[in-house]
Amino acid sequence: MSIVADRLSRIKPSPTIAVSSKAKELKAAGRDVIGLGAGEPDFDTPDFVKEAAYKAIADGQTKYTAVDGTAELKDAIIAKFKRDNDLDYSRDQITVGTGGKQVLYNALMASVNAGDEVIIPAPYWVSYPDMVLLAEGTPVIVECSKDNGFKLKPEDLEAAITPKTKWFIFNSPSNPTGGAYSYDELKALTDVLLKHPHVYIMSDDMYEHLVYDGFEYCTPAQVEPKLFDRTLTCNGVSKSYAMTGWRIGYAGGSKDLIKAMAKVQSQSTSNPSSVSQAAALAALEGDQSFLADRNAVFKERRNMVVDLLNEVEGIECLKPEGAFYVYPSCAGLIGKTTPDGKLIESDEDFVTYLLESEGVACVQGAAFGLSPYFRISYATSTENLTEACKRIKRACAALQGKASAA
Repeated sequence: MSIVADRLSRIKPSPTIAVSSKAKELKAAGRDVIGLGAGEPDFDTPDFVKEAAYKAIADGQTKYTAVDGTAELKDAIIAKFKRDNDLDYSRDQITVGTGGKQVLYNALMASVNAGDEVIIPAPYWVSYPDMVLLAEGTPVIVECSKDNGFKLKPEDLEAAITPKTKWFIFNSPSNPTGGAYSYDELKALTDVLLKHPHVYIMSDDMYEHLVYDGFEYCTPAQVEPKLFDRTLTCNGVSKSYAMTGWRIGYAGGSKDLIKAMAKVQSQSTSNPSSVSQAAALAALEGDQSFLADRNAVFKERRNMVVDLLNEVEGIECLKPEGAFYVYPSCAGLIGKTTPDGKLIESDEDFVTYLLESEGVACVQGAAFGLSPYFRISYATSTENLTEACKRIKRACAALQGKASAA
């Protein structure tokens, strides 16, 4: 008899973490590897945030807090939701977790019954389907085509909804594509959701502040206030504030759901780190002007990577509206062979070839539910990105034979 629970057979380890770990192993072994797999800003946490953490330690803020966040941090989150999204919450409608991932996990564990369906547009963040499976739910994957910027069409959302649908998971800007929904595009989806009062909306807004070219960000409950009570608006400080290791995520939602999520958290981690909460408080209440400066750098990197990738024969790359990812197609390379005679049959074969031949680590599209693509994170230096694109071009030029039809 195995010690391992049967439920674990339903899921797989995070592919993005696996790629980053593999890149680190190769580097440690002396290989020259450029890691483009991690969704982690290369900027440092702002100094004023770090100083708040130092002060919290000096002031003795090193004890347990309320399970789902301090009152002070909840108040800062309430103010943030009002300032940025025109959403009004009270403290008992706010939860704080150990990273955005825990917030999503808590919500699914607190609400999904066996057989409940959860609609997930693909490409999706790798953890969405697995968390649904752990909660004994059924992921309903809806593929979104490159022709529509990898964004969900309202008619496809409508077709996916059944009497068993419990949640619709929405992510804008998207991990992995960087695609973001305009007000009109989101309104078309919320119009569909209004017709189905049994469906709840989980909006993952983690990349809210990472948008470019004057794009105006909006979130579902903001676009359609009638959906407010059915929407869990999720966010965190990891990406925008370069605080991935601090592990603070948060959400606003209905009182009954927030209470149920706190119950789940009380039996897992209890409260997030008290020092990290003090740092997150400073991040949300402090000067936000540095965000624009960092976004300008991300925008330059995005433009450069998109231009360089589109110069590579066999690769096509859209220019996304936000986040710090691109999701290029490698359809033009499927069917070719590597210099040592291996056939490129999938995007996984292609990214393996890039890593082994040129030391460029990225993530296959299959991990995100849509092939044949691959994800590149441009949250690294311009020098690394320039060299990585040079290596990708060289690797693709070395492939032989005729590609299959795209």
